[in-house]
Amino acid sequence: MSFTYLCFVLLVLFIQEPFSFVFVNGSSKVHIVYMGETKHDNPQQVQDSHHEILADLLGSKEAAKLSLLYSYKHGFSGFAAILTKSQADLMRDFPGVVGVVQNRVLRVQTTRSWDFLHVKPQIAKGILSKAHLGAGSIIGVIDSGIWPESESFKDDGMEDIPSRWRGICQGGEQFNNSNFNKLSSFLPGSFQTLTKYCHRKIIGARWYVKGYEAELGSLNRSAGPEFLSPRDAVGHGTHTASTAAGALVEDANFAMLGKGLARGGAPRAWLAVYKVCWVNGACSSADILAAFDDAISDGVDVISLSLGSPPPLHTYVKDPVAIGSFHAVAKGITVVCAAGNSGPRPQTVTGIAPWLVTVAASTIDRAFPTAITLGNNKTVWGQSLVVGKDMNRFHSLAFGGYMGHSDGSMNCAPGSLDASLARGKVVLCFQSKTQRAWNVAVETVKKAKGLGLIFAQSPNKDVSFTSSFPVVLVDYTIGTYVLSYIDSASIEPVVKFRPTETVVARQISPEVAFFSSRGPSSLSPHVLKVPFASLLHSSYKNGIESGTSSACPHVSGILALLKSIHPTWSPAALKSAIVTTASIKDEYGQHIVAEGLPHKEADPFDYVGGHIEPNKAFDPGLIYDMKTSDYIHFLCLSGYQNSAIHLMTRAKVHCRKEKESILDLNLPSISVPELKKTLTVRRAVTNVGPAISVYKARVEPPPGVSVKIEPSVLCFNSTANKHKFKVTFTPQLRGRYSFGYLYWEDGLHVVQTALVVRTVIGSYYSET
Repeated sequence: MSFTYLCFVLLVLFIQEPFSFVFVNGSSKVHIVYMGETKHDNPQQVQDSHHEILADLLGSKEAAKLSLLYSYKHGFSGFAAILTKSQADLMRDFPGVVGVVQNRVLRVQTTRSWDFLHVKPQIAKGILSKAHLGAGSIIGVIDSGIWPESESFKDDGMEDIPSRWRGICQGGEQFNNSNFNKLSSFLPGSFQTLTKYCHRKIIGARWYVKGYEAELGSLNRSAGPEFLSPRDAVGHGTHTASTAAGALVEDANFAMLGKGLARGGAPRAWLAVYKVCWVNGACSSADILAAFDDAISDGVDVISLSLGSPPPLHTYVKDPVAIGSFHAVAKGITVVCAAGNSGPRPQTVTGIAPWLVTVAASTIDRAFPTAITLGNNKTVWGQSLVVGKDMNRFHSLAFGGYMGHSDGSMNCAPGSLDASLARGKVVLCFQSKTQRAWNVAVETVKKAKGLGLIFAQSPNKDVSFTSSFPVVLVDYTIGTYVLSYIDSASIEPVVKFRPTETVVARQISPEVAFFSSRGPSSLSPHVLKVPFASLLHSSYKNGIESGTSSACPHVSGILALLKSIHPTWSPAALKSAIVTTASIKDEYGQHIVAEGLPHKEADPFDYVGGHIEPNKAFDPGLIYDMKTSDYIHFLCLSGYQNSAIHLMTRAKVHCRKEKESILDLNLPSISVPELKKTLTVRRAVTNVGPAISVYKARVEPPPGVSVKIEPSVLCFNSTANKHKFKVTFTPQLRGRYSFGYLYWEDGLHVVQTALVVRTVIGSYYSET
């Protein structure tokens, strides 16, 4: 996996190791009964009402007690219980129930990246200095827990725990006072069971396993070490937490690669950890919602969760992340999630609710080149991390296609190699349509007793890591050259690998990462989404990792910095600030490229706003702001009933019957999935810069579409800090999606808004 990857602002135009979505079948499984906003301020009353409803369904209080797993009673109302399908169907008709969702199991999806983003203390007027390194912000991380002894979580220089903190430090296996002794000069009483906080860095920790065990059975300890506590057994949560808010760690490195100062984006922010993912990477929806419920009550400012699910997507009241985040955002908490790792295919982006900040992945400017020297004394280059011991001497080299009995041997498909031929050799394999993964090829070569792997694939900046087994990734051109050498060698072909190097600032970056999921959303194509890399704690003291699950905590850290600077800004305002100030140019002034088949010029489906520019985001000039009432209106226009929305929000809801446009939701981008005739979209911007400001519109229209802005000049003063404007699109050519931009400029700020339009002939959907 690669530390080459960083992060973009792939915010939903309006609309994770990769996570995969697993549907679990069975006659009696966990179901989530969602009941919207809480009716009472007293959590005990809310819980009692859940018991009563369940007892009415099951016939007794005893049966209800046995069935109930969680009562969600702080941030929202609902519960998770073991129900048969017929019982769940009956529950849907109970008064006060918004929906019943079958529990699903999700599986879990630096020393350079922050410098690459120019988030560093040396910039006197930069975001890190202005935010005092994130002091005052609390980041909640919903993931696989945390490794408390890591130096990334030492609490030197941290402020005391804020009085507004309402959470706890939940103890358990190998998570108690002794685990913090080396990291803290400030320790509360023993927290073998429960205390108010852990120490001044990790101020909260909880763990949730009821939903997992009710669905999948007791934790299988034979699958690997695991702890019934907030302690992280898989490393994923530790890596995301340290990326978002890790303390400064001098001389960090991975096998002497990537050496430097490791730190999180907001190193002085407090951390609250919610463990929902377990040793096999599985995370239960019921547990995730319990974590959301507690995080909202505990008082976090930002929630970061690097997990999700690939298509098919589900409606907002059936998506646990959408449900939990809706209530968090309604209470002023910004929620950040990963876009997914299903790229470069279109319509694969996840986390598409408009109240979420959804993050894609990009490359940074660091590479790990590895020299490959052949027996003809020619040297070519690939990328790797660890190439194993004794590889800097010649070893036999062979092509997989010559060592098997099927076409799969050339790409090292499982079981395709003849061990009698591959034993003791470095094997060359080529990526194919049916076998794309180098890690699959690794296992094939290992089982055939091979010594190492050269894997030729489509060009991208991924980097292999397999601990001690030597793997070097090359592109097809290099792979073809190596194969030509094998075919032409007059004696047995041989190869050796020189130790991997670390090279900085010598490759064009950023680019949209190959694996990063792309838009448009298959559920809400009228809504668009933001690309990043990270530090993983593994068998080595430090590690190198990539994925949108690594990109996500980068944005979480930046949002914590912004929250420190602008504590009263809404989640929508913070999201707008990072989207409208993002860059669509790389460090050399060229348009950002998206890795793919083939590489192409990136567009808003790849990144929406572009590559995040933190030092511009804290002073965006104008913002597109929204309140809960705007999201309620969005739900109305999405077809939800008054009664369901009322239960979700406890607000008086009267969805208007007159025809309005869902495109008018005040997102920092505009996406029109069907433009058949002239169409007007409305937006409003709020001035957060100098009180007296004049902004002029500049438009780069999408090809085949004319665009008119009214008014084209916005004048702000001390009494008028908000203005509405209209964007009118007229199709000139019929065709596919095309892309453009609207810029509001005052001479100091450039407020960028992506325009995405699909011109069509007739309706996209057949009419009956």
